[in-house]
Amino acid sequence: MNTTKATRLAFAAIVAGAVGIGFAPVLVRLSDVGPSATAFYRLLFALPFLWIWMSATHARRDAEDRPSSANDFLWLSLAGLFFAGDLALWHWSLQFTSVANSTLLTNCAPLFAMIGARVFLHERITATIIVGMIVAFAGASLLVGGRIEIRPNHWGGDALAVVTGAFYAAYLLTVKQLRAKFSPPTIMAWSGVVSCLSLLLIAVLSRELLIPGSAKGWLAVIALGLVSHLAGQTLIAFALGHLPASISSIMLLLQPLLAALLAWVVLNERLTLGQWIGGAVVLAGIFVASRATPPASSKAESKIDR
Repeated sequence: MNTTKATRLAFAAIVAGAVGIGFAPVLVRLSDVGPSATAFYRLLFALPFLWIWMSATHARRDAEDRPSSANDFLWLSLAGLFFAGDLALWHWSLQFTSVANSTLLTNCAPLFAMIGARVFLHERITATIIVGMIVAFAGASLLVGGRIEIRPNHWGGDALAVVTGAFYAAYLLTVKQLRAKFSPPTIMAWSGVVSCLSLLLIAVLSRELLIPGSAKGWLAVIALGLVSHLAGQTLIAFALGHLPASISSIMLLLQPLLAALLAWVVLNERLTLGQWIGGAVVLAGIFVASRATPPASSKAESKIDR
């Protein structure tokens, strides 16, 4: 696949992936088990499909796409632990601060991803990318700004939300690194096992309710697994093979906009004029960032056909 076509496909994939993960906040609200248990089911229901897909992929390829060394498994495990940490900390932050505060502060992930991409992956960070990030984050702030609460008793939850953003950035950077060698289903299947077991342990230690008590609860966690993880995160993993991590993370700021729109449609949470303006500003920032020419420094470009 030529580079231009692959890049366009990657942009489409990350937008579609953002749509998939945009369903997550609404589906989490509909779940009737504990927060870490909800995240556990998110992985559990996606994993069988990911392993079937990975097995089919391996049957068509040589051994290059199969993890074999201790280093391979270490990096795949790190991706799983970072993702489990992201989900667990996000859910815990919601216990100690407002939804608005948590949503805004977790969206610091692009800043962490940009710094990490420059330091660890040696990506070239252009002025266009920086401006796009600032504009998109300003839009995300407008989306939740009217509901932000600055209170001393929220500071612990606010700090957890910031750390959540750092964990998600670390996850994106690790997947970006893994895409130099592995296909999306291989990464998602192996890292997913680590995430799933980690989240189950956290849920048990937290003494959360583990079994959904209604059909609605089961449907919510099944949809979370299939829509947000199997579809959403796998599309993002694909895109990271062809786009810089810095640009990818900015484009994922579509997620709070989509979550707000879904909450309006599904939960009847009406959007204010300020939120509509914030959504438009998010789109403007993402457009600016997408105009940056992806630097060709990523090792993953050698696997452009994946």
